[in-house]
Amino acid sequence: MEISWPAVVARRMRRHCLTEPAASPVDAVRAMCGAHAQVLAAGETSVALRVAGATRETVQNDAGLVKTFGPRGTVHLLPVEDLPMWTGALSALPAGQQPPEIMRMTLSQQSEVIAAIGEALSDTELTVEELSVEVVRRTGSWAGDLVMPAFQTWWPRWRQMIPAAANAGVLCYGTNRGRATTYTTPQRRGPFVPMNGERALTALLHSYLFAYGPATPQQFARWIRTTPTVVKPYFEGLPETEFGFVAPGDEEFAEEPGESVHLLPYFDAYGVGCFPRELVFPGKVFGRATNRGQAGNYPLLLIDGSVAGVWHQKKSGRTLQITVEPLVRLNRSRRAALAAAAARTATIHGSKATLTVGEITVGPHA
Repeated sequence: MEISWPAVVARRMRRHCLTEPAASPVDAVRAMCGAHAQVLAAGETSVALRVAGATRETVQNDAGLVKTFGPRGTVHLLPVEDLPMWTGALSALPAGQQPPEIMRMTLSQQSEVIAAIGEALSDTELTVEELSVEVVRRTGSWAGDLVMPAFQTWWPRWRQMIPAAANAGVLCYGTNRGRATTYTTPQRRGPFVPMNGERALTALLHSYLFAYGPATPQQFARWIRTTPTVVKPYFEGLPETEFGFVAPGDEEFAEEPGESVHLLPYFDAYGVGCFPRELVFPGKVFGRATNRGQAGNYPLLLIDGSVAGVWHQKKSGRTLQITVEPLVRLNRSRRAALAAAAARTATIHGSKATLTVGEITVGPHA
């Protein structure tokens, strides 16, 4: 199937609810195939941008979303209803590199820890310190051995299993207790069983291709953080284009992307998940808006679906000071659209915008 790159861009923009808004935060997150929420304010902004009139508070109040571990082992907002697929797919991926010997656990010990986490969180929310007491009590002192180097201190052995417990469907984030993070179990939102691994990976691939396709096995593997060898079998028989594969029966492409200007926050799904990088981040934009090819570390100026610069925000009282560094020429209509995008971003944060077009001197997000 022959398609043009502008048609790919137009389809992705529509699928990401950047040209046609989603009806709700849950719909937006499902369309994005998860919203990266390691920086929660950025994740909430990503979602709100895709829902007409939404703010960060709108996203926070949507009971259909859960904060948990998603692709690449990073914190994401995911639809609660989709957890059977997500947990089934992520738990089916091969384990990564072995930890140092001093940290290792047997498979039996890993299973014990995951079961203990699920039991401890079955009817409550606990801080990590409180959860540690419960896990050690249920398993043994070996789980509490301080063997994990972390931020100039040492964490107990069991803590390395937190992402695995999320992938098993027994752990997610709870309500913050002041500044302290808490954990709970998504099973409190309605019991579910992770989907069969093969079915789940197939469903997740099709969801990814719907949002980001066409894509190659290498690109999907990079997005989910596994090897191309693991995912290649799931691509067999899929329709193929010159830019990669699409999901079965999903061969619709628009002709051209419409004119639009967006300000995407840190780690927005569009920049992180779209490939090839050299086309999504064309020319000198690649060096300025990625961190050696890694996307997400800079907020992105998106013009007509292509990355065209970076931006930065700083809140001062009720004012959100937005500085944009475009790497393409801005005509009068684009400047007006940029001002509207800045105002929309400020509204999402409950602020008023001031806009400056100029060089940004701060570095990438760590």
